[in-house]
Parts: sequence; C-alpha cells; structure tokens
Amino acid sequence: MAHTAVADPDSGLTQAQLAARYGLSFAGARPTLAAYTRQLWSYRHFIAAYANAKVVASFSTARLGRLWQVLTPLTNAAVYFLIFGVILNTRAGVSNFIGYLCIGLFVFTFTSAAVSGGVQAISGNLGMIRAMHFPRACMPLAVVLTQLQHLLTAMVVLVGIVLVTGEPITVEWLLVLPAMALQSIFNAGLALGMARLGAKIVDFKQLMPFIMRTWMYASGVLYSVDKFAQNIHNPVLIEIVHANPLLIYIELIRHALMETAPLTSSPPQIWALAAIWALVVGVGGYLYFWRGEQEYGRG
Repeated sequence: MAHTAVADPDSGLTQAQLAARYGLSFAGARPTLAAYTRQLWSYRHFIAAYANAKVVASFSTARLGRLWQVLTPLTNAAVYFLIFGVILNTRAGVSNFIGYLCIGLFVFTFTSAAVSGGVQAISGNLGMIRAMHFPRACMPLAVVLTQLQHLLTAMVVLVGIVLVTGEPITVEWLLVLPAMALQSIFNAGLALGMARLGAKIVDFKQLMPFIMRTWMYASGVLYSVDKFAQNIHNPVLIEIVHANPLLIYIELIRHALMETAPLTSSPPQIWALAAIWALVVGVGGYLYFWRGEQEYGRG
C-alpha cells in the first residue's frame, strides 16, 4: 500500500523530511545515470522491436516495398554522378569514381538520416511519450537502429558495385565492420543530442536540411578529398576539414573497400580520430540527453 505524507507544522518536519521518512520521491524525477542506463538496457528488446516496426512501416505503402532502401541511395548516386562526375568532371583523379561516390553517399546517408530522425524522435512521438513510461532515450536509439538496418541492406548492394567496378576482394574489407560500429556509436550520440534540441526548439528541424547539405559538401562525398588541400591554403583550416567526423568515417570505409582511395591522413591517425569522435559524441550526447530526461513530453 502506498504511503502518503502531509507536512505537519506541529511536528517540525518539512515536506522533504516527511518524504524521506516514508520513501517517497518526486513524480517524474530524473534517475541517476547508472539507474537510467540499467533501465535503458532492460528496454533493449523494445528498441529493437520498435526499430523493426519502423523499417517495415516506412515502405509498407510503396509498391516496391523495402527495395527502396537500395533504390533511393542508388538514384541519388546516379543524379550526383551525372552532375558532379560528368558535367562538372569532379571524377578527375579518382580511378573508380562510381565506387568512390556510392560509398560516400551510403555512409553519409546513414548519419544524415539518423540526425534528421533524431531531431524528431521526441517532438514527433509526444503521444506515446505522454501515455507510456519508458526511458526516452529509446526513441532516438531506435532511429539509429532503423537507419543501421537500412545501411546493412545497402551495403550488400555497395559490395556488388565495388566488385563490378573492378575492386578486388581483400582482407581489408573486414575493416568495414569496426568502422560501421564506430560510426553507429557516433550517430547514437548525435541523435540523442539532436533529440533534446528538437524537443526544446521545435523549429530546429527546419534548419537540418541546410546543415546536413553543407556538411555533405564538406565531407568529400561528391569529389576527391584531394580538392581540399588544393583549394584551401590555410593549414589550420585544412586540419579542421580533415578532422570532420563524417569525412573520417567515409574515408575508413573507402580505404577498406577500394585499393586506391585517397586519404587525408595516415590510416592509424584516421582510426584514432574515428574512435575519439565516437567516444566524445557518443558519451557526450548520452549525458546531454539524460540530463533533460524529466523534461520530455511536458508542456
């Protein structure tokens, strides 16, 4: 049976002291970080089921169904190849520009979709959030898991593309797995951070297409990364561009699947930067989201 307590002026006890005596706590209070992490782990099956449902529902009304998971990035790749590779001739200096472009687009889309979905993970699910009690981090993490499933499907096609365009199968292909794992951690932290910002600033989602488009142009998706060094003469700016996390994750997967993909830094340095970005953004985004847990769905 639940206990209730009313502050008694004659007893000399405050409401806080009475609550402590009877083991009461504030409704909707933020749990400790350790308790929150345990709660989130206990909901891992819910996150997986919700992500699977989102994947199925996203293409349920389309005649070709989940085939659009592959057709969408391939169509984008065809358009960008025509504009940038043929008309603007950015393929100069890249021996396998089709593979180079497709890898860049597929990897970039993973982060772009996770960020865009993360922004609306809370603000777009207020009905469920207000009706049910669960760690709110489930929502942005489900977004990332959904996009990871899309990427895994697309990677099957991507492997076919790089093989058809002349890339040999090597043991370095196995490096795609740790690269995707690091990018997934990075995306999770980014989606969590964006989810809190999207919950606080409703119009923030309107800015995301412009932000992500700018980020794409700065990540060497559509042209060789050598263009940066050729056109940026300030060494500080070059280092900032080379530290771009999306450029780093794209380069790791290009380097794994392609023999002659240009790199902005040595492989050990790129791997170190990839791990640092995953740790900083993954942990930072999680902490930032957790600190706003009691705010989501209110007002």
